[in-house]
Amino acid sequence: MDMDAIFAELHKVGFSPNEAKAYVGLLRRSPVTGYEVSKRAGVPRTAIYEVLGKLVDRAAVYTVPADPPLYAPVPARDLLARLRRQADDTFGFLDTALGVIERAPEAEVIRRVRGQDAALAELVSVVERARAEVWLSLWAAHVPALVGAVREAQGRGVRVFSVLLDESSARLGRTFHHGYMPRGVVERRLDDHPHIAARDAEEVAIAEFVATGSPWALTTRDPALVLVATEYIRHDIMLAAVTHEFGAARLDALWHADPDLTHVVTGQRPDAPAARDKGRRAASDP
Repeated sequence: MDMDAIFAELHKVGFSPNEAKAYVGLLRRSPVTGYEVSKRAGVPRTAIYEVLGKLVDRAAVYTVPADPPLYAPVPARDLLARLRRQADDTFGFLDTALGVIERAPEAEVIRRVRGQDAALAELVSVVERARAEVWLSLWAAHVPALVGAVREAQGRGVRVFSVLLDESSARLGRTFHHGYMPRGVVERRLDDHPHIAARDAEEVAIAEFVATGSPWALTTRDPALVLVATEYIRHDIMLAAVTHEFGAARLDALWHADPDLTHVVTGQRPDAPAARDKGRRAASDP
C-alpha cells in the first residue's frame, strides 16, 4: 500500500500531515493512548494531543473513557461518506451563490491554453457541456481522446455529428469521412492539424496540433466564431455526403477545369503556374 499516496489524498480533503498519520495509525490499531498513537504513527509527542484534539473536533476520531484516555477512529467508510456529503453541499451552495454574484462579461473572451493535454481537455470539455448537439471536425489520431465524452453525451440525449479529415474507421456519433481530397492538400490549406468541437450554438474550441512547436487551443462563446466554426463543419459534412452520393470523379471534373475553383480547393492562386497547368491538363482530358 502506498502510504504517501494515502496521506496526499487525505491532505486534499483537509487533513494536515500529522492528522493523516494519526488517523491512519488509529485505523490500524485502536483504541490506544495518545502516547501509543505518537509512537506508532510517527507523530511527535509534543504535538500528538493537539493533533488528536483537532481530529476529535472534526469528528474523525472519538475518545474512549479510560485513565489515561483512549482514542479510536470513526470508521473510514463513515468518515468518507460524511466528507463526500459535505463537499456536495459546499459545491451546491457555491454553484448557486457564485452564479448569482457573477456578472456576464462585457465582451466575450477567448481563452487560450498550450500543451497537448490541455488542448485535448478543451475539446473534451466542450463535449461534456453539451445539452443538445455537438459538431466535431477531427483528425483520426486524436479521436480516442473524445470517445468517452461523446458516449456520455449521447447517453444524455445529445446529438453528435462528426467529420474526420483523414482515412479512418473511427466513429463519433453520426460520422462522415472527408477522404475526398489528398491528405497533403488538406494539410497545406489548414496548416497542420486543426480540430474543432462546437456545441449548442453557444461555444467552440479550436485546437491545433502543430508539427513543430507546442500544441494550443482556444475556447470562446463569441457568437460569430461559434457560428463560423459550426457552419464550417456543416459544409464539410455536406461535401462528404455529396461526394459519397455522386462520386469523386464528378467533383474532380468540376474544380480541375476552373482555376478559381482550383484555388478554393487547393489554396493555390489561380495565376500560379502549377494551377494553370493543372487546369489546362484537366480541360484537355477526354
